[in-house]
Amino acid sequence: MTASSMRAPGPPSTPTRGVGALLVASGAAFLAFLDLSVVNIAFPSLARDHPATSLTTLTWVVSGYAVAFAALLTPGGRIADAVGRRTVFLTALVGFALTSLLCGLAPTAGLLIAARVAQGATAALMVPSALGALLAVTPRARIGGAIAAWSAAGGFAAVVGPALGGALVELFGWRSIFVINVPIALALAGLAFRILAPDTEQTRGALPDPVGTIMVASGLGGLVAGLTEGQRWGWTAPGTLGALGLGALLTLAALRRSLRHPNPALAVDLWRNRSFALANAASFAFGAAMFAWLLAGPMFLDEMWGYSVLGSAAALSVGAVASMVTAALTGRITAPGPRRWTGVLGVLMFLATLAWMSTGMFGPTPALWSAWIPAGILGGGGVGIVVTVLGATAANALPPHRFAAGTGMNLTARQLGGALGIAVLAAVLAAHPGDPLAGFHTLFLLCAGFAAVSACLIAVPSRQESI
Repeated sequence: MTASSMRAPGPPSTPTRGVGALLVASGAAFLAFLDLSVVNIAFPSLARDHPATSLTTLTWVVSGYAVAFAALLTPGGRIADAVGRRTVFLTALVGFALTSLLCGLAPTAGLLIAARVAQGATAALMVPSALGALLAVTPRARIGGAIAAWSAAGGFAAVVGPALGGALVELFGWRSIFVINVPIALALAGLAFRILAPDTEQTRGALPDPVGTIMVASGLGGLVAGLTEGQRWGWTAPGTLGALGLGALLTLAALRRSLRHPNPALAVDLWRNRSFALANAASFAFGAAMFAWLLAGPMFLDEMWGYSVLGSAAALSVGAVASMVTAALTGRITAPGPRRWTGVLGVLMFLATLAWMSTGMFGPTPALWSAWIPAGILGGGGVGIVVTVLGATAANALPPHRFAAGTGMNLTARQLGGALGIAVLAAVLAAHPGDPLAGFHTLFLLCAGFAAVSACLIAVPSRQESI
């Protein structure tokens, strides 16, 4: 059975509805991805306000959100396709506002961590349901443009995140970075209530297997937790081995259960489509390189060049802006062949940046104009191309009534790759305690290897493509 034969009719598409759905989905992406990183800026202030809590425990204010977000993206998309994307999105958005308020009001570190985990869970329901609703009202020929605009919202979050977070913390304290989400989320909920078409029987299905859903969420959560915290806990520590082992077992068990369940938690049948499967594999490999590079950037600027928080934010914004521009341009490419080769070009741009950053041009002496800005433009531009190409390729391989489930799976692949990349970053830098520059150079070369794998996967043509 081909993807085209599985397509179910979606709600009627109109220009107003399409633009409104794009605004809603982009707003959801902005909120979710902003909160993945903005807490990093506030962490020193947060630590000072909780002197009795160890830094090891406090890091879960950051990790708890990331783990819950990655673990629930796939089940969240499956639930959105079953219950209705509009219903799930509005519920998740209100939940995101509530949990953000709880984060801002949390009197203890323990309650703050619990609220952050809940916030990550609501974000995981919010993102695929909004993106699924957008793709369902977007003509096939314009899906690339929609994905590009949605990706640009995430890029915009990266641009304004450090500066916005730093300004809020400086003026109002660390709690303000959570409270600011509340009016934005509620305004977005009001817009979504008016714009998104009501869920119909055509946009719903059977609820996924609840046991399998719990197994998927727990398994992916264990894998992400083990990869994210392995360096801090110790790679042979019982906590790390237990999280990775149990996570792998639960994920494999969920896959096996999904193969024979009438309403599986994982839509494994989508992987029979080669384009979708390759896009997920490429997203995993590219996510490993991209997330490590994004985290290594501010660390390099701080440790090697001594940049301030605002100075680092300004330097990092160059790559983020380049990513937004190339994403918008790439979204105009609709033919599968040209889009695929554009994706390969984007990876090669990113790979060249990583190779360049592993050389003496990026040494202990600051070289903003001669090295950092050109590399940021080249690498950020490549990231914008690749993210758009992979998102559009995965979406075009899906029938409309499976958009939320499929996009959730694709985002999960990228987040899992990102968790691996961050684990590699931690391990490599820890292996060079006396020579951080050598650690950064080694890391960039390893990231180039991940990028090369993704280029090979993107280069494989689909069966439907004539080249």
